[in-house]
Amino acid sequence: MRRRQTKPKKESPMLKVIPIGGLNEIGKNLTLLEYQDEILIIDCGLSFPEDEMYGIDIVIPDFSYLIANRSKIVGMVITHGHEDHIGAIPYLLKHIKIPVYGTRLTLGLVENKLKEHEVIGDLRTINAGDKFKLGEYFDIETIRTTHSIADAICLAITTPAGVVFHSGDFKIDYTPIDGEPIDFSKLAQIGKRGVTLMLCDSTNAVRPGYTASERVVGQTIENIFRNSKNRIIIATFSSNVHRVQKIIENAVKVGRKVAVSGRSMENVVALAIELGYLNIPAGTLVDLKMTKNIPDDKLVIITTGSQGEPMSALSRIASGEHKAVKLKKGDTVILSSTPIPGNEKTVSNVVNKLFEKGAEVIYSDIADIHVSGHACQEELKLLHSLIKPKFFMPVHGEYRHLVQHARLAESLGMKKENIFVLNNGDILNVNTRKAFVEKDQVEADAILVDGLGVGDVGNIVLRDRKLLSESGLMIVVAAIERESHLVVSGPDIISRGFVYVRENEKLMDEARKVAIQALKRCQDKNITDWNAMKSQVRDSLSSFIYETTKRSPIILPIFLEV
Repeated sequence: MRRRQTKPKKESPMLKVIPIGGLNEIGKNLTLLEYQDEILIIDCGLSFPEDEMYGIDIVIPDFSYLIANRSKIVGMVITHGHEDHIGAIPYLLKHIKIPVYGTRLTLGLVENKLKEHEVIGDLRTINAGDKFKLGEYFDIETIRTTHSIADAICLAITTPAGVVFHSGDFKIDYTPIDGEPIDFSKLAQIGKRGVTLMLCDSTNAVRPGYTASERVVGQTIENIFRNSKNRIIIATFSSNVHRVQKIIENAVKVGRKVAVSGRSMENVVALAIELGYLNIPAGTLVDLKMTKNIPDDKLVIITTGSQGEPMSALSRIASGEHKAVKLKKGDTVILSSTPIPGNEKTVSNVVNKLFEKGAEVIYSDIADIHVSGHACQEELKLLHSLIKPKFFMPVHGEYRHLVQHARLAESLGMKKENIFVLNNGDILNVNTRKAFVEKDQVEADAILVDGLGVGDVGNIVLRDRKLLSESGLMIVVAAIERESHLVVSGPDIISRGFVYVRENEKLMDEARKVAIQALKRCQDKNITDWNAMKSQVRDSLSSFIYETTKRSPIILPIFLEV
């Protein structure tokens, strides 16, 4: 008897995992999960400009793919309230109206940002441990985790193509300030059910051992507070509510009042009090303007500026420009943070200014005044062991962090071909059986924000700003007769940031002669097009200036029609 053949089961469509930001960088985290005609967004953050991005305020992800596929988006889930995860939300919501899901503190911080931008958002509160569905294909479970901000969560997302686990930013803190440790039981359950793909924080993947508990910082702060006989000024990240709580607790222990300085710190403290994340005894918090009447040994000022930001409260205190706080000799100033890579020089400058004014400065190099919010190698190993994913994609880190995390996963027994170190814009296709990276990419450029301008500053503008900063500007002004195209006045040369004119009159006279000769050649050749004439002047002057000074200022010809 012939056996009846059964048709092989048709394989379901694969899930696309698309990082728009957050890879090969610290910041602007934005990841998409796309299944058939639905897209789920995880986080939407910003990053801060690099040194060569002259004049740029912030950097946000490229929303081109999302705007082009706006009809597919079922919602956004936010893992926690740090700027590199929520900072770009207002910019996205100006283009697309979608529901945004997050915990209470996270959405409180998002709401503050939306108000600043005058954007209305559809914000929907969730709690750690909640399960909910977005669209037809995304079943989401949130899991409590520990980080350097309260209300952080990680995500288990069940799709027809398998389960995706996203760690969010995390560390394993067994003694967190709020008494809410990471939910190991839930993580183990998720791992036991089977995880197809894990996306995991790689920030500290190069660091061996464990990240210290926040309570270590609390002990250091307590010791400093007990031994200090003068006023205490302490700078930390405004979003680190647990750190702020510890500062307040220790201030109360030694009988000190607490004042807050810096707009972001004031906003976050007010929000955290309103939502119940900060417990401050009555009478402890005082208005900064009233601190003149409080003895120095009875006062703590919590301020922004731990990264040396030029306009922050601490920077203004250090330079003597703060309206309400004037530094006194003997003040204890604490920087409860470590410099973000790239900020070392800025922080160092602030520290030096504080020392020059006679303050006693305590920072991470000389005391345990800060701990990271990100997992080190042993914590990462523990999470990998609990989740046991089939495929792995390191996220949230520079390239060296991603590579090191990939090697760590391999050392735990994961097959090398199941580990994917990607770039922003890459497309990972995955299901329970296989995973591969597409040849195509989506647009994932860094979008630069300068003031109110979003994306209007590109490489050419940055190049010009770089040249201006290096060699300055020469402006060539000439008046040209409308009918005859003859030069009737000038050319005059104006220097800005190139040379001091009074001390270089000979050079400027020679440059003027070169410009005159260039315009005369145009007349001789009957060149009347202004763009062509400007090019002649620019090229001639550029060659002369470089041969004479070995500098390359920007040369800007301006012609006036008379």
